[in-house]
This record gives sequence, structure tokens and C-alpha cells, in this order.
Amino acid sequence: MPTTAQPTPDEALQRLIDGNAAFVEDRPVSPDMSRERRLELAHGQQPFATLVGCSDSRVGPEQLFGAGLGELFIVRTAGNNVDTAGMGSIEYSVMALKVPLIVVLGHEKCGAVAAAVEVVTNDVRFPGSIGRMIEPIIPAVIAANRDLGDEDLVSRAVEENVRRMVERLQTYSEPMLLEPQQAGTLKVVGAVYKLSTGRVHWL
Repeated sequence: MPTTAQPTPDEALQRLIDGNAAFVEDRPVSPDMSRERRLELAHGQQPFATLVGCSDSRVGPEQLFGAGLGELFIVRTAGNNVDTAGMGSIEYSVMALKVPLIVVLGHEKCGAVAAAVEVVTNDVRFPGSIGRMIEPIIPAVIAANRDLGDEDLVSRAVEENVRRMVERLQTYSEPMLLEPQQAGTLKVVGAVYKLSTGRVHWL
């Protein structure tokens, strides 16, 4: 298993910031995808960040941040909310893999958030498991609702949804997440990806 020292939370965050800057400027980083790297990772992983993101096909975390194999531990669901399996995955990344940084990444024009807005503003019902999937987003929509019109409301709700997930991880989690934050070895931050520019806006 890789045994290099993990970066500090701030160093890990700066790596993501720098990688996204390169992506925006069309000078993407070329991560190590070699056979040697694959063989190294076959013995274990040591990602430097956990990313809680949306399933949207336009939001590929490795591409946005110039990350390669074994560098990001990714939990993705529509609307970047997590259930028990997702939370367990986050906790595993901190407890077993010692990641120093968790990023909750929302994005502009999120379909799951837009669906939750439709529920709140137009009492729309969605079939199957879709309705249950967006239920956790509805409080963010209600909090963001300031009669600004659907497009502005979706944007505000995307940010509010990210902030609420960050707050959950910072405040209402198990000790395995809270204790390293208190010790300064783990940081939880939120961000929103702009589809049109490629830029990640840090909240």
C-alpha cells in the first residue's frame, strides 16, 4: 500500500484549487496513468481527498481537478446527498484511508435540485424512487425560496443544499468525523461547479 505522508487539509485543498485553475485555463494536468501506477495502487489506496458529488455526467471530479488514479475517493448520488451507504463510505475514507479533506460539490443547473424546486413550488409528484431521492433536498429549497423565480431559486437551492450537507458533516456526524476536525487533521468544505465556465466556486 502507498505509504507517503498525507498532505494537510489546506495543502489538499490547494491541490484541488490548482487543478481546477488548470482545467479552466485549458492547460489540464496529465495525471500518472501508467502501468507502474496501476500496479502500485493494486496494493492499496491513499486518496488525498473525499469528494461528495452529484451523479450528473457533466461533472467528472477527476477531470475538474486534474486528479489521477487513486487520488480522489468519490461518493456520487443525484443531488450530492448521501444515504447510509454514502455516509459509511465517507466515514471509511476518514477512518481507514486518513483523508485530510472532504469536499461537498454541487453544480449549476442540478436536475435533482430543480426537481425538488418543482415539488415545493408546483406540488409536482415524481414516480418510483425519484421522489424519495429528492426528499432530503426539499428543506434546502424551502430555505432558499425568496420568490426569486425558478432559475434563481434553483441556483440558491444548489448552494443551500451544499451548505446543509457540509453542516451535517461538520456538526451532526459520528465522532470518527468530528474528532479529526477538532484536531485539525480533517477539513470539510463546500463548493459549486459552474458548467459554463468550468470553474469551481468555493463556498
